[in-house]
Amino acid sequence: MTTPAPAPPIRVLIVDDHAMLRAGFRTILDTQPDITVVGEAATGAEALAQASALHPDVITMDVQMPDMDGIEATRRIVADPAVAAAIAIVTTFDRDDYLYQALDAGASGFLLKNAGAEDLIAAVRALAAGDGMLAPEVTRRVLARFAHAPAPTAAPASGPVIAPTAPVVLVDPLTDREAEVLVLLADARSNAEIASALFIGEATVKTHVSRILQKLGARDRVQAVVLAHRMGLT
Repeated sequence: MTTPAPAPPIRVLIVDDHAMLRAGFRTILDTQPDITVVGEAATGAEALAQASALHPDVITMDVQMPDMDGIEATRRIVADPAVAAAIAIVTTFDRDDYLYQALDAGASGFLLKNAGAEDLIAAVRALAAGDGMLAPEVTRRVLARFAHAPAPTAAPASGPVIAPTAPVVLVDPLTDREAEVLVLLADARSNAEIASALFIGEATVKTHVSRILQKLGARDRVQAVVLAHRMGLT
């Protein structure tokens, strides 16, 4: 019996204007057999070039950088059809406005720089698998803003610009069961918890989640949750 070939390692691009932090992240991630750091960037503009040239699976993105902040860099990378990387914002500042803007720009996760090495590794693996990596309490706290507050058309002078929030229009509507699954996703439930709540198998949940992402045009579960709030499902 032929042994299946091991999966290729997760390719990571580290973006931060501090060389020591980039070196620390590289050391942490390169110790993992399933992760390899393929490049580094010190500015938002460099991040765009490196993402296009290296085709990473995951990008860790700082917010405050010279020449282009990480929010704008995230927005441009996500909009590039030639780049399929999932982006995790990694910042020193636990600010709701940064998290709000990051999700609106298309980021799949948000991590503070004081998180442990195991959290960084787990975040990279989660994003590579197509999942988000927001803690449940953070998800509920910040996504409430998507549900109850319109996105501003301009940000304070010290922060990046937020794109206006567009209405969500589905060409292929969700089924009743898919809507139920999406509501539970918005409550930060895992696949196992959703399966238990709806009395269905985890494989069925995964199928529903896949169809939900396709219908919403969402890159991952985090963005699907954002859209659920915008649609008024929660």
